[in-house]
Amino acid sequence: MRRRLQTLFQRKFRVSLLFLLFLALLVHLVMDLALPAACRHCGCNMKALKAFGVPSGSPVLAGPKKLSLRILQDFSGSNSSLEKSSQLQGRAGELGQQHQHREGNTGHTERSKLEALFKHPLYNIPIPAVTEKDKLFVVNPMEKFSLHSSGSDEWVSSSKAETLLPTGKTAYDTYPAWLKFHVGINRYELYPRRDPLMPTLLRDLATQRIVSSVQKSGGTQLKLIMTFPNYGQALFKPMKQTRDQETPIDFFYFSDFERHNAEIAAFHLDRILDFRRIPPVSGRLVNITKEIRDITTDKKLAKTFFISPAGNVCFYGECSYYCSTEHALCGKPDQLEGSMAALLPDKTLAKRRSWRSPWCRSYHKSKKAEWELNPKYCAQVRETPPYDRGHRLLDLIDMTVLDFLMGEPCCLWGNAALMPTDGIFSSFGTHSRDELSILAPLQQCCSIKKSTYLRLQLLATPSYRLSDLLREALATDPLAPILTEPHLHALDRRLGKVLAAVGHCLAGAAHPDKVLVDDMGSRV
Repeated sequence: MRRRLQTLFQRKFRVSLLFLLFLALLVHLVMDLALPAACRHCGCNMKALKAFGVPSGSPVLAGPKKLSLRILQDFSGSNSSLEKSSQLQGRAGELGQQHQHREGNTGHTERSKLEALFKHPLYNIPIPAVTEKDKLFVVNPMEKFSLHSSGSDEWVSSSKAETLLPTGKTAYDTYPAWLKFHVGINRYELYPRRDPLMPTLLRDLATQRIVSSVQKSGGTQLKLIMTFPNYGQALFKPMKQTRDQETPIDFFYFSDFERHNAEIAAFHLDRILDFRRIPPVSGRLVNITKEIRDITTDKKLAKTFFISPAGNVCFYGECSYYCSTEHALCGKPDQLEGSMAALLPDKTLAKRRSWRSPWCRSYHKSKKAEWELNPKYCAQVRETPPYDRGHRLLDLIDMTVLDFLMGEPCCLWGNAALMPTDGIFSSFGTHSRDELSILAPLQQCCSIKKSTYLRLQLLATPSYRLSDLLREALATDPLAPILTEPHLHALDRRLGKVLAAVGHCLAGAAHPDKVLVDDMGSRV
């Protein structure tokens, strides 16, 4: 009897369990049929996430496609733009258009700190009136240049010229951007603050067809002179290091690789500081095969091309340092990024001088320069031409500030608005340490332009933070990102040290006006 009851109970339990399972399945089927299609496709999940406070733009809500794109963007921008595929760029462009569309719908746009900076009164101090004697280069009126009326971008001369003034001179509007840049150079600036020519010139550097590539003579490392169809020329500095590689602490001063991104960053930083003494520079991807090897007339350069075991096109040129197969420049497979800097007028057409900075390093492995041993060295400099009169010493101290912010001193100077002609390429090599010896001219002379000091104070405020301004400026370059975040943050730290050095001078000065030299006067 007991066995029969146990068997009966087990049968009823099994039937009940099967019935419950069937009932649960039936409930799920009914719910699935009753819910709308949108909810079946994760719409409910999104609503649930939003109900828990997850913002709509969160990666949690993003589909796998968008998440993958974000990862690719971060990876391609870490060291080099060479890994950016055209497909990725297209998707990024679509995202940018969508972002602009959203801004248009909401009526809200992000405030540009750069635009606000350049509208500030300190960036609207007029320069003295420029005379013909103040200009570096003047076009020869006997030479007649013009654009082809056919619409070609080539700029021709003499008999082919068509746009001439009644006087026989060529109309200024027909000049290519590079020539307009040359004409505008004067003793106070290489280009105006709001130069409408600048976007065109930078675009030409990045996109103009290259018709000739030859190695620049002299120098310690490889550089190329690129020529465009409109006779413009640019100095091409190829990529040798990734952006996150720091200079080893034990490297001697001239032992580091030159950095292509340093020149790009230096141009924008110089503009933000309102010195405007570094020629315009743009990043560019160059095809080693089509834009260098196949068109070069430089026989020495041509002999240095080879195909690496990885199948990449490489070359190394001839120079004093790092020009060998061990230091070859290789494309991927033939694409190589670098900086394109606008060249100054030829010295035969625009005569100028260059001289060593009094605070130049000895570059001797065991001997120090005089300024490193004599704390009163500035008194000697003030009695030495050309620093014994005018604003030349104060201009040099401006460049000292620029050098310190970049982390590399410059030794050679040109007299075109006291333009640095050496040292820029090796800048931005370190971010974790500051070379305080670069500030020696400022610390020993205890003098700085009042306008420069006020601008530096402005760039230390949250509204005009230097790192934010440079980040915004560099974002427009074709090879962005140009600097890593640690380098940008180092600028703010170094700016604080410059202001501290001036503050120390002011604290010990009997006459503060000798520390802050008034260069503004009635022009403010």
